[in-house]
This record gives sequence, C-alpha cells and structure tokens, in this order.
Amino acid sequence: MLYLTLELPKRIINDAIGSQTEIVTFYGVDMAQVTFLAVLCTAFLLAVLGHGLLKMRINTMKGVLSERMLRRFRYQLIARILRFPQPYFERVSQGELVSMITAESEPMGGLMGDAISQPVLQAGQMITILGFLFLQSFWFGVAAVSMIPLQGWLIPKLQRQINLLNKKRIQEVRVLAASIGESAAGASALRVNGGWRYRMAAVTEQLGRLFDIRFEIYQKKFFMKFLNNFIGQMTPFFFFSIGGYLVLQGAVSLGALVAALAAYKDLSSPWKELLAYYNQTQDMALRWDVINERFAPPGMVDESLFSGDPEETPTLNGDIVLDGVTVSDADGNQVLDDLNATLPGGSVIGIAAPSEEDRRALSDLLTRELLPGSGKVRIGDRDLSTLHQAVIAARIGRASSRPVLFQGTFGDNVMMPLRMRPQTDKSEAEHFAEAQRAGNSADPYDAEWLDPKLAGLDDPQALRAWWLRLVQGMGTGSALFRRGLDQKFDPADHPELAEKLVELRPKVQQAVRDAGLRQYAFLCKPELYNPALPVGENLLFATPRQPITRELLAEQADFLAQLRAIGLDRTLLDLTRDVIDMLRQIFGLDGTDHPLFRKLGIDPATYETAVELVEKTRSGGAEALSGGDMALLLTVPFRISAEQIGPAFSADLQARIVELRNSHARELQDSLGDLFSPLDMGNFAPGFTVLENAMFGKNSEVAGSKGDELRRVVAGVMEENGAQDLVIELIYDVPIALGGQNLPAIFAEPLSFSRATIKRPDILILDRALASYDVETQEAVFKNLRTLLPETTLIYINDGFENEEVFDLLLEVRQGRIVSEDKDAEGEEDSGASADLARKVRALEQTPLFSGLNRKQLRLLAFGARWYNAAAREVIFLKGDQPKDGAYMILEGEAGLYLPKEGEEDQLIAKVGPGTLVGELGLIRKEPRALSMAAETELTCLRIGEEEFLAVVENDAATAFKLLQVVAGYVSN
Repeated sequence: MLYLTLELPKRIINDAIGSQTEIVTFYGVDMAQVTFLAVLCTAFLLAVLGHGLLKMRINTMKGVLSERMLRRFRYQLIARILRFPQPYFERVSQGELVSMITAESEPMGGLMGDAISQPVLQAGQMITILGFLFLQSFWFGVAAVSMIPLQGWLIPKLQRQINLLNKKRIQEVRVLAASIGESAAGASALRVNGGWRYRMAAVTEQLGRLFDIRFEIYQKKFFMKFLNNFIGQMTPFFFFSIGGYLVLQGAVSLGALVAALAAYKDLSSPWKELLAYYNQTQDMALRWDVINERFAPPGMVDESLFSGDPEETPTLNGDIVLDGVTVSDADGNQVLDDLNATLPGGSVIGIAAPSEEDRRALSDLLTRELLPGSGKVRIGDRDLSTLHQAVIAARIGRASSRPVLFQGTFGDNVMMPLRMRPQTDKSEAEHFAEAQRAGNSADPYDAEWLDPKLAGLDDPQALRAWWLRLVQGMGTGSALFRRGLDQKFDPADHPELAEKLVELRPKVQQAVRDAGLRQYAFLCKPELYNPALPVGENLLFATPRQPITRELLAEQADFLAQLRAIGLDRTLLDLTRDVIDMLRQIFGLDGTDHPLFRKLGIDPATYETAVELVEKTRSGGAEALSGGDMALLLTVPFRISAEQIGPAFSADLQARIVELRNSHARELQDSLGDLFSPLDMGNFAPGFTVLENAMFGKNSEVAGSKGDELRRVVAGVMEENGAQDLVIELIYDVPIALGGQNLPAIFAEPLSFSRATIKRPDILILDRALASYDVETQEAVFKNLRTLLPETTLIYINDGFENEEVFDLLLEVRQGRIVSEDKDAEGEEDSGASADLARKVRALEQTPLFSGLNRKQLRLLAFGARWYNAAAREVIFLKGDQPKDGAYMILEGEAGLYLPKEGEEDQLIAKVGPGTLVGELGLIRKEPRALSMAAETELTCLRIGEEEFLAVVENDAATAFKLLQVVAGYVSN
C-alpha cells in the first residue's frame, strides 16, 4: 500500500501527464489520456485512503495494547507492595511509591505498546521507501542511505548522555518532593520558630540544582536535534545536486526525481521514529532500573505463598516454638537475638517488653511480617515461613492500639478477615474480560465477598450477633452505644430499631420529666415553635431526608413560588441577612475553620458566597437575585436554628412561622415531594439522630452539664428496654474517611480488637491493644476473651503487667533477648568494641529513664557514653563547675550530693544509687553545677556527653516526659 502511494505519483507525471499521445496503452488496454489520468488519480486516492486506514488501525491497537500493558504493570507493582516486608516501609516513603506507580510508569505504557509494532512498522516503511529509491536509480538509493550510519552512531551516543542527566533529574525531583512534604507537615513549626527563610533558601538551592540539570539537558537535547536535522538535510542536497545533474544528462526522468524527493520526504519520518524509539527505550531502561530497585526489596513474601488459594487451611493450635530466632534491622543491627522459647498452644501468654522496638518486632515475627535472619518459628509441626498467607490471615489475629484503617465503613474494616475470596461470580462480562486480558485480578469486585463460615457461622445475622458479643466482652459496648446515639439512619435498613424508638418515646419523655430536665429538651409539638430546629424545618414541621443544598433548593421551583405567594421569602431573606451580618462580625471571612463555625453546619463556600449576595441585596433588593442566588441564601434558614441565632430571632417571628405552618405546611411539603418527612409522634423521623428520635425532640445547646444528664436519662431508658444492641449495630455502618481521620481514637481499639477476633483465630496477638484500659478492665477482658475464645492461644504483648497471675506463661524480653532468673545477660563472650557497646546498651536499658528508648537511640547514646569509675570519697565534680563533662548514670555503688558551706562541713543533700542520673539539670539549663558530687562507696557510672544526652531528650517524647517527672520530684522534695 505504501509502495503504491510512491509509485503512482511517478506514473501520473510520466505516463499520464507526460504522455506524448492522446491514447495511452496500459497493460494492453487502450484509454484516453484524460481517462488514464483519472484512473491513476483515483487509484492514488484509494491507496492513500487504504494506507491511512491501516495506520489508524495499527495506532489504535497500539494504544489499546499500551494501556493494557500499563494496567498490568501497575497492577503488578501494587501487588508487589502488598508483599513488601514491613520494615521496608520505614525506609521508603509512600509518596515515592505512589509517584512511581502513577506518574513515572505512565511513559512506560507508551513504550510497551510500541515495543514490537513500532520497529516493525517503521523499519518496514523505511525498507519499502529505500527499495523504491534504488529501483528509480542506484545513486538515489546511495544518497538516501549515506547519512544513516552517521546518525545511527552519533544520535544514540548523545542520547545516552541525556538519559544519565534525566536519571539525575528524577533523583533531584524526589529530593524536592520529600522536602515539600516535610515543609507542608512542619509549616506550623517553621512559622512559630522562624525557620521559613532558611527553609526557603534550602528550597531555592534544590530548585537551582534542578534548574542546572535541566539547562544542561536542554543544551544537549537541542544540540542533538540541530545535528540530526542538519545531517537529515544533507540528503536533499545530494538529491538536488546529483539528481538534477542526472536529469540534465537524461539518465533519469523528471518524474523519477520528483517521486524520489517525495519518497525521501516520507523516508525521514520512519527514520526519525526509529531514532526516537531507540532514545525512548534507553530512557525507559533507566526508569525500569529505578523502579525495579524500589520494588524488589530483599525479604519479600514469596509470590507462591501469596497468590491463589492454599491447598488446605490447617488449624494452628499447636505449641509456638521459637528456635534460635534472630532478627536484624535494615542497618544490620540485631533487634531480636537468639530467642529460644516454647509458647504452649491454647494458653494465655504474657510477653513484657519495655522497648517498643522489641514489641513491634515480636508481633511482626509471629505474624510473619518479619522473617528471621536465622532460626525458625514453628507452630506445631509447621514452619511459619512456609505457610500460605491466606492461612496466616485466617488463623492468626493481631490487634494493636493504633490500627490501620481503610476508607469505607466501620463494618467493612471489621469484616475484612471474612472477605478472603468472592462467594459469587457476579461481574459485568466486558469489564471482567478486559481485566483478564490486562492480567489483573480474576476476582470480581462486585461479587459477594462476606463468608461467615470463616468464623464458623452460617449467615451475616449470626456474624453481627458474634460481633456484638465481642464488643460487650471487650467492655466497649457502652462507648459504642453512646456514639450510636448521635447516628442518623435509614429506617429501611434498621426497621426494628426505628420501631423501637417510636415505641419508647412516651417512656423517654416521662423519664425526662421525672428527672426535672424538661426545660432542656425541646420536644416537637405542632402548636409550638421548636428553637432547636432550623427555621425551615419549623415552617414545614418536617425533617429533611437528605442534606439541603443550593442545587437541591434551586430545583424546587414550586416551593420557592409558594414562599413568594405567602410573602415569606422577604422575611426569610431579611433573617438570612441578619444572620450573615452577625456571622461576619464574629468570624469575618477567614474564620470558617473555627470549631464554632463548623458546628453551625454551614459550608464555608456557601457562607462566602452568601456574604457577597447579602451585599448585592443592599443595593438592589431581593429583585437583584436570580433563582439560584435565592436558593443559596435560603439554605441558611434550613441550617441554623433560632437557638443559634439568639435574640435576633424574635418571638413575633416565631409566632408568625407557627401560624404559617398551620395554614400552609401541607402545601409546602407537597411542593417539595419526598424531600422532607413530616414530624409525627407515631412515625420515625429520618432527619433525627437516635437520641432525638427517642425523645422526639432536640437537646438544648445551652444545657451544659444538664444536657449530658439528659443523654444519660434517655440512654438509661433505652438500655432498660433492650435497645442497646440495636443502637450499637449502627456503628457498623459509620463511614470511615481515608486513613480513619474522622474516627475518634476511642473507637480505634474496639475496631482493631473486633477485626482480629471476628474470625475466631487460633492465635490472637494483642500488641498493647488494651493500653488505654485500666487494670481492672484489662483483667475483665482477659477473662471474657478466654470464655469467648476458649481454644485460642492468647498472646499479650505489653511494656509490663501489674497482675502476672492471669497468665499461664510470662516472658520478659529486654534488649531483644528473653530474660530469665537463671540466665544473666548474654554476649559477655563477645570481644572488642561490639562487646563494650553491648554492655553499655544493656546498662542503659535497665535504668528507668532510658528503658523506653528504641534500639537505635540506645546505641547512639551508648556510643557517646564513657565508663567512669571512682573510689570511695573521690570527688567527681564541684559546685560551680561547668557541666561540659556531661551527666552521670550511676550503675553500681552510692554517691552523695553536697552543698558546700564556707568555714563549715559540706551539707549532705541526698544520697543517690544505681539507676539515678546526676547532673542532667546543668545540661538542660546550661548553667554551672548546683551541688558537688562525691563517691560514698566505690562507684561505677556511665558518663553521657552533653550532645548525646540533649539529642535524646529533644527527639524522644517519652524520655523527655520521664525527665520532667524526675525534675518535678526535685521540686517536690
């Protein structure tokens, strides 16, 4: 097809236009010259059309292929993230991974589509054109190919230099991205501490480095283009000079020269495409190396243990054996060292580990988030490292006080362990087929995933009942119940609760009266104005089924027309103007982020627009407003109540609204369709919370402590009448924002606990999951868990336990080693610097002040510390000395702190022994020593340098808090 588009123009010029006779013979057929011209032109047009359609089809399929391959590539990268070892996430930022999967992989998709088709298509076109040129004249062909070797050698060489600069640019962009993220997170600290100018200078330096790299890229890139274009124009020079000479000599025809020039023009395009393809492959090779480096960390979970379903899902109710287990961090430092222990199956085990690093490593080890560098973890006769991930997910539960939450609902997060595989095949056929062609998951997203059988139950109702038992057993039922009182819900989803609330209304209202709290409850009565309801709801005596927005009100043309007909539109606009003026005086235009403003429920954008519209009505009146503007202003009365407005909402206006309600409420409700639900003592109110539905009214915002008492009275009636579990079930549907940002911390622990126990695991690991509970509650939970999960191995990991009798086995882990009464600290056989460092670390960790430091901070502190020995009665420092020598941590012996007296014996202020840090106040305050220190007995100390000590205090909040407690003790003494 391409050859025809080159051959036909030559034939048109030489055989049709350049014919010397009016009759042309073509393959034995005689035809007029004009007819022959028309045939050749038509054939040329069809050839061009066919060639274009063919290229369009090829390019379309290339695009489809590239998108499928890009989709497959991104899917595989995301799948690899799920197999990363947990410690790896501490060394690589989430933003970097996201950028690689989204932005940096995007250009690779285009290359994937071009990988085969581009070189084949362009090389085929190039060979066709060169063949055509050689057929016209040998010298035309030589001229066409003469510059290709030079370009093929020179351009890739320059491109490699540009690619290296691009790699350097990507690295600098990542550094800049990290700096931007750090600046955004610490903007407040920069403002408060005056660091923004220095920070911006650092940003300027980074942008400058980026500019220099890009400038060098531009220089090389455009020089390469200039050189390529210049070399490319040398061939036309040969055609014009040599070709023109051959035409003048009669060696070739003019039509052949014109066709050759046209062919060469077409030749430059595939050659440039091939060069661009080569450059792109080199660039993508660098990108691939960078991405591969990030997405292939050591210690990844084997893909065969992660994909598909296991052949069997065995129970893990045997003994847990730690056989010489050693775990190291990314820097090669040992976190857990030669652990040897047997945790009896089905027992209650406590592991006390003061170090957070030890606790995290232990829980990660038992869930295979960490793989041991040496040794093995066995459960019964099974090696944990060889189990399929689905077996671990089904049989081992882990709860912590800071769970990772996902966007969805509370129930979605709780039931995650029971959504292991799809239970139905429902899926849209075309989308599913396309996903398979792209190599994505074979599991349909829109199928039913919940499998109650994984928890040994038959249906979702039984599953919810089991969840309620877990919540009550954990002692969080009351907290969830209180949260549930503020929930709104659809009666179609919870008909039993809706019916129960309506049934309890008389009892609740009577209980409120009996408690003397009637004046703090604004009950809904048709003949009275309710100050706690928004003005619009009072007028309609109805509650909205969905939030009232500007767009929604603007669609209600009949409603707005009726407001004008009864003359209430101007009244409501005047009221809105007064409210907006009041809010503007209080909050201004930049105070919309204030908690009090957010409490009003007015969208900041709506408020800002309303301020502009109010100014517009001052000059032009209500007539200056369009229908949309009127709707926006009317959203204010549908959001704010008379109680919030205050004295500006007069009693006369309240009486007028009640009068209009009695005469026009039904008409207004009808004009709004099913947007509002009428308030009726015998019907559920969709716009009310559980508490408000039970009262059939609103709680006064100015009730203060009486409002809390009112809530307790209502909650008490509901608990007495069996509504508590029904209300707690509402928590199941509470929406959770990205990262759980909208979920209070008090509900994070119940969610984590529920998620770990809902599947009835064989092994349950509680990593400080009950940290916020008092000792009595913790003991009650221990007992309840044993009752709810009688055969489960329960492992409690905490920094310490006050009641050790509740455990069948108690282990203590310090400095990554299991401590026992008959086994002193190990490692004494080590030699050299490492042994000395280990001794210092163990000594520091055993002191109350530094016991909570993580391993890295302890090592840094120990590295800068020096052993100090003093004989009895030796003076260590004197009052008035500069504290440059540091602070002294006493390990053995006793020292005295003295206040020197002129002409008298020094006064003994205190005696201090092992575990006491002396001299830290001088370091913190940067003032001379306040007392003298002398050894009372032989003394062994660790002298901690000023810089190392202050670095720990500044960077570890727990240590700073302990130090504050020590200083407070000095003051009290």
